[in-house]
Amino acid sequence: MSRNAEVIVLAHFMDEVMAPLLERDGEREWSGEFAHLGGTFYGWFVEYDHVRPRSGLFRYLESLPWPHPESVQVLAHDEEDDCFGLWMIQDGVLTEVPLPNHRRLYPPCPSGEACPPSPGLLWRTATPVPDGYHTSPQDPRRPW
Repeated sequence: MSRNAEVIVLAHFMDEVMAPLLERDGEREWSGEFAHLGGTFYGWFVEYDHVRPRSGLFRYLESLPWPHPESVQVLAHDEEDDCFGLWMIQDGVLTEVPLPNHRRLYPPCPSGEACPPSPGLLWRTATPVPDGYHTSPQDPRRPW
């Protein structure tokens, strides 16, 4: 399934932790490699043009040896989102931080495992909820 997405990781002084993610590794559940945002900024990004290659990325980020996991910020933007979503590590799990005037809407759950789980759509609260969409995930699988 084609879905463009960008993921940015912000983590001050975490070059050593992020170093393995700057190279491709066929052993990881997710594919791709991060690149530096540039300058003196402690940020890295990866882009995707399909859903499947990014599956497992958040679990992998959660497993890294962050000295201060509570300070790690992950921004994710799917092609139909109105803005980047913000996730932070809470109790070892990347958890979405609610953004003012926005909500995540989830399409109807596909039947079977053939279709990858949807990350939902981060839309402004002023946008009407389309028929069949929910404000909570209907698919128990993690999309990232």
